[in-house]
Amino acid sequence: MADKRSKTSRRAFLAAAGQGVVASSVVTGFPSIVPSSVFGAAAPSNRINVGAIGTGRISRGHDMPGIWKHDAARIMAVCDLDSKRVDEAKTLVNGQYSKQTGKPYDGVTGFGDYRALLANRDVDAVVISTPDHWHAIIAIHAVEAGKDVYLQKPASLTIAEGRALSDAVHRSGRIFQIGSQQRSWPQGQFRRACELVRNGRIGELKTVEVGLPGDPSGPEEPAMPVPTNLNYDVWLGSTPVVPYTENRVHPQNGYGRPGWLRCEQFGAGMITGWGAHHVDTAHWGMDAEYTGPVEVWGSAEFPASGLWDVHGNFKTEAVYASGVKMVISGAFPNGIKFIGTEGWVFVSRGNETVTSSDPAAKVFVQPLAASDPKILSSVIGPGETHLPESTDHHGNWLAGVKSRQQPIAPMEVGHRACTACLLHHIAMRAKRKLFWDPLKERFRNDDAANALLTRPQRWPYVVG
Repeated sequence: MADKRSKTSRRAFLAAAGQGVVASSVVTGFPSIVPSSVFGAAAPSNRINVGAIGTGRISRGHDMPGIWKHDAARIMAVCDLDSKRVDEAKTLVNGQYSKQTGKPYDGVTGFGDYRALLANRDVDAVVISTPDHWHAIIAIHAVEAGKDVYLQKPASLTIAEGRALSDAVHRSGRIFQIGSQQRSWPQGQFRRACELVRNGRIGELKTVEVGLPGDPSGPEEPAMPVPTNLNYDVWLGSTPVVPYTENRVHPQNGYGRPGWLRCEQFGAGMITGWGAHHVDTAHWGMDAEYTGPVEVWGSAEFPASGLWDVHGNFKTEAVYASGVKMVISGAFPNGIKFIGTEGWVFVSRGNETVTSSDPAAKVFVQPLAASDPKILSSVIGPGETHLPESTDHHGNWLAGVKSRQQPIAPMEVGHRACTACLLHHIAMRAKRKLFWDPLKERFRNDDAANALLTRPQRWPYVVG
């Protein structure tokens, strides 16, 4: 838990920009606005100027491409605590816009301090693709700075952080999209599956099985010198100071799957990694997007040694107030199976991945299947439940920025999905049944479990 200084932490942290708390060796000024002739009909005055915060694997392979393909937006700034990655991101984005326009382009500015990026009034919106432990604090500062936000899932490192972020978003009135892109899957199978369930095509929903792999452990890692291009102390953020080793952070050459994903110091492992996607889809089909379970229990295998210490094989279960049970386990196929009194529907990504280093199914899994083919061909009538339709998650967010209408995956929805995942993670550690109040967002009569809703935070990187 943060000390008493946390009450003013956001103000103090923002005020420290440029005063040495987060030193930056990268340029902090913006070039002049590029002439409209460069982008044709999409004049600069009509475009959404976007800053990309975090320029690693998911940013380069998914988030920045999701933005730069839209004429309505322009990535004008990139930010990372690794100056090498800042330079490579600038080269990548400038090169992409040069290809699109057929002309030389050098309109992207690099930052080593996200607060300096947020302070620039030319930036309208930001895409946050950092490690999980930085999600909430950067997003809070972004909406407080008046920026619209696209945030990679999971929404937060802890449930308390997620609540603070959701409250900040709602106070700000900014347009916020969580990166639960299964809601906007181009083939539409996730929306289709949820509509079938919501409209009773499998009878009364009883159980949801979520297939989710664990992560393997790794060896002990010796301490290494911190690369001169990495601001490692700031990279650690709110978490404890530990020795640097490359497999704790990210590759210094290339953009493969980073080691921090397998360290509990920075996240909870696959239960929030892919779990945030699958549980969000489950909530969508359950009509439980703004609530959560009331009971949760389970167990998991955790490594006895080694640097990577997130959960391995596991099985957790939860019950919602509706009576629906959710079971999450790596023993199920990777996806979501809705089981009702009159049949079942299963939905997954099949063999598709978002980035080349994402875990993929070893055996092909049908993206959309049912106990009876007639379920899949069922027509949803005009008087039935029709879920919002989107086939482009980043595009859906940009449209919301223009229209000021909330996108398909708003912050509170993302917070509730992340909360459910974190509850399953807490149950893995507790190894006993826990009773949750989704309205108060507290465990019932369980001080030990409630202590896990937060983590100690290192000054000044605190969410107060």
